[in-house]
Amino acid sequence: MSRPDPRFTASPRLPIDAEGPVFAEPWQAQAFALTVQLHAQGAFSWSDWAKVLSEELAAADARGEPDDGMRYYEHWLAALERLVTERGMTGRDALAERKEAWAEAYRHTPHGKPVVLGAG
Repeated sequence: MSRPDPRFTASPRLPIDAEGPVFAEPWQAQAFALTVQLHAQGAFSWSDWAKVLSEELAAADARGEPDDGMRYYEHWLAALERLVTERGMTGRDALAERKEAWAEAYRHTPHGKPVVLGAG
């Protein structure tokens, strides 16, 4: 594999190895990929993204959250949600409804089965 994209090595908290970003959960990879795709489609510049993510990380520091990288993608997702709502791509209510729909689907999915939105 080629060397990691330098955009993704700029943050000291980004979980990364020699091949690139490391994801502990599928949702982390999905949030990462969605961010990269939205940027590629011109939804926001990389500098705009970096600014919002930096603000989310600084807010976590201000709240006294440990800087161990374990919650990095939670901050990544918060930054992404903030950008898409600020840019009018979706509303906060729509995001809240979708989160609740996924939580409800998760609560009603048998252990070991994939969670499917709207499955019943």
